[in-house]
Amino acid sequence: MATRQSSSSGKPKSPRIQVVLPEELCQRLAELAEAESRTVSNMAKVLIQQGVERFEEAMAAPAVPPAVAPAVAPEVATDHFRAVLEEQERQQPQRLRGAPRRVRLQRPT
Repeated sequence: MATRQSSSSGKPKSPRIQVVLPEELCQRLAELAEAESRTVSNMAKVLIQQGVERFEEAMAAPAVPPAVAPAVAPEVATDHFRAVLEEQERQQPQRLRGAPRRVRLQRPT
């Protein structure tokens, strides 16, 4: 369950979750975040948000009447959804909803 913290002003913060990632996936996430000028945490949030929206869209797609479509086992639907996501993962990442809100400035050395 996500935990909710309070700020020093008493205003509740957004719920927090903790995720354990394999080293390779964490590195890929960091590279994507750098390319998008985002923090790793924000990039993870954006990607999770996109995945949830796509999953909900796939689940909400209008059902074809059983007389027209053959019965599809849930495992087949899950495998298809996974294959689509893996194909999208192999494609070049696209810019998401305009410019980033947070820009990191590098000090000259």
